[in-house]
Amino acid sequence: MSIGKRLGAEFFGTFWLVFGGCGSAIFAAAFPELGIGFAGVALAFGLTVVTMAYAVGHISGGHFNPAVTVGLCAGGRFPAKDVVPYIIAQVIGGLVAGAVLYAIASGKAGFDASAGFASNGYGEHSPGGYSLHACMIAELVLTAFFLIVIHGSTDKRAPAGFGPLAIGLTLTLIHLISIPITNTSVNPARSTGVAVFQGSWAISELWMFWLVPLIGGAIGGLIYRHLLETRD
Repeated sequence: MSIGKRLGAEFFGTFWLVFGGCGSAIFAAAFPELGIGFAGVALAFGLTVVTMAYAVGHISGGHFNPAVTVGLCAGGRFPAKDVVPYIIAQVIGGLVAGAVLYAIASGKAGFDASAGFASNGYGEHSPGGYSLHACMIAELVLTAFFLIVIHGSTDKRAPAGFGPLAIGLTLTLIHLISIPITNTSVNPARSTGVAVFQGSWAISELWMFWLVPLIGGAIGGLIYRHLLETRD
């Protein structure tokens, strides 16, 4: 498959993840009298991954997340030369999704992106008021386990065809655990896509949601590669 088609698949997949996941948080989580809440938002993120993994995963591998790309590279499943192009495509997809969400949200009277706009944060901007230290631990552990599941569920010895379901359900579980902690990142492209439009504190805290998920992804890939993977 050409690099252009693979990058296009990563763009659209990441767009859908940010648009569907963050969109559910912005528009539906606390809708007057009837909202989907944390559980609904968690499910929405999982569904975006499941649907796009089946739609375009056969084209690009279905990363939709710089931490996944780095983790798959660390795990020996992805060539290092394609890491930067994939990350660029993912970030652009997230930013375009953020722009579309902003255009829709700004059509409602009283809209104020500075209130949060589904951004990730720590300390006073953590939904539950968790410290930077606690948020870093959560993001590190959850991203590492996300990569372990990705490696394991797509291993050639795993049941064929079920990888996207396992990965989507894992992302749902991750959100159920960590929405109160960081509003859940484990994905720098997702964090960037909305932080830019939030426009204030989210940008200043974005460094953590790049650094820690990338490290966590690499750790998860290395754990599977060296401790769990069975090689011929």
